[in-house]
Amino acid sequence: MENVARPWPALWSLVIGFFMILIDTTIVSVANPRIMEGLNADINSVIWVTSAYLLAYAVPLLITGRLGDRFGPKKLYLTGLVVFTLASLWCGLSGDVQTLILARVVQGFGAAIMTPQTMAVITRIFPPDRRGAAMGIWGATAGVATLVGPILGGVLVDGLGWEWIFFINVPVGIAGFILALRFVPSLTTHPHKFDIPGVLLSAVGLFLLVFGIQEGETYNWGTISGPITVWSLIIAGLVVLVGFVVWQRFNKGEPLLPLQLFGDRNFSLANVGITTVGFTVTAFGLPLIFYYQMVRGLTPTQSALMMIPMALISGGLAPVVGRIIDRVNPKYITAGGLALMSVALFWNSALMHPDTPIWLFLLPSAVLGFANAGIWAPLSSTATRNLPPRQAGAGAGVYNTTRQIGAVLGSAAVAVLMQARLAEELPAASGGAAGEAGPMSFGGQLPEALHEGFSTAMSQSIMLPAAVIVLGAAVALFFAKPKPVQGWGVPGAPAPEAAESAQAKSA
Repeated sequence: MENVARPWPALWSLVIGFFMILIDTTIVSVANPRIMEGLNADINSVIWVTSAYLLAYAVPLLITGRLGDRFGPKKLYLTGLVVFTLASLWCGLSGDVQTLILARVVQGFGAAIMTPQTMAVITRIFPPDRRGAAMGIWGATAGVATLVGPILGGVLVDGLGWEWIFFINVPVGIAGFILALRFVPSLTTHPHKFDIPGVLLSAVGLFLLVFGIQEGETYNWGTISGPITVWSLIIAGLVVLVGFVVWQRFNKGEPLLPLQLFGDRNFSLANVGITTVGFTVTAFGLPLIFYYQMVRGLTPTQSALMMIPMALISGGLAPVVGRIIDRVNPKYITAGGLALMSVALFWNSALMHPDTPIWLFLLPSAVLGFANAGIWAPLSSTATRNLPPRQAGAGAGVYNTTRQIGAVLGSAAVAVLMQARLAEELPAASGGAAGEAGPMSFGGQLPEALHEGFSTAMSQSIMLPAAVIVLGAAVALFFAKPKPVQGWGVPGAPAPEAAESAQAKSA
């Protein structure tokens, strides 16, 4: 039997690295102006500092999840943590924006190696009927990171300089490596044959799709270079991904993506649900933060502090919800959490006027905290509950890939909508308000005459993620009741990991 007697120290060791990855998806946005100044870069180059990281993070997730099944999630996690930590040091030492972008690509790849392993290890060391509490911690980490990223970024940039948003990862990465090396068990590996055509098709298809969506606004959804357009890349990416799925269906060997995973209704529906969550969580922050800063004159740090009720309530309740879903059908909690998120966002939309007392926004922020607590753990637990151990990495790779694609879609869609609504609500200022650089072309607080129109545009924009998350709530209502657990925790019965290992040896 594998050494899984102490799963909680292993979980906390993994949470450190997962927390660091999530922070790095948001921390850079606060530092963009200082990076522009420090590296003498233009706005498009600085946007690529974030885009390059997200692209390198999203594209390999399917592959790195499968690699964890093949070589062991502990080895892959530690490898990814080393890559991520060294790349963070490289980012901080970068002397020009091109070097910083390249270092961010390597950093994103390190994050892609690590992320599926955290979820795969939880799936394999916690019994399905006690996994909710563990996924609660995993989900609380995501909720708290949404607050800590921008605040920590603001403090470090103001106090020490933009380089320190990357340097801070080095001691954290070293501590995370030591803890994971000691506490994360070396789990059974499974002898997978690597599907090279599947690897190439998935990587090319996801790259074209994610790049096209992510950079569409930069190129005004038109020509990128010569005959290459944004839409040609998106369509080509979809075609290649269809080819990838067809290949997985008819591959006589072992496919990269076992399509039988989707034979489990809950796994399929949870992936749809987490896509809507990725879309919404990424999309709602942009119009809200622009409203806070451009209309209400808040600093980046003050804007992030408006999220305190959300982060505190989410972080406090997520572990509690995790324990509850081990005993009740999680579909009602999930659907309720997703519906609450929609309520909070529509409430934010209704409040977005120039003269609304700023403290009122703390109320929907608190509702978002309750919503978050009811989303992350139930969704991830439902997705992984029925996964066999040998496919834990593949399932985690799929789940995290769909979350990231949802985030990319949300970021692109809300940017387009914001531009369109600004052009409609501020027609006299459309050249400056909705110009090529997008909303980020604004500098400082807007003139008071533009406050009402800008507020209306941001209010309308936040309705898009509010509507998308309603779809997630509807999907959650179709979750099947969790299956009874067999074999885990029965005195004298081997854990599935050990049983599977024994079967492989006897074969």
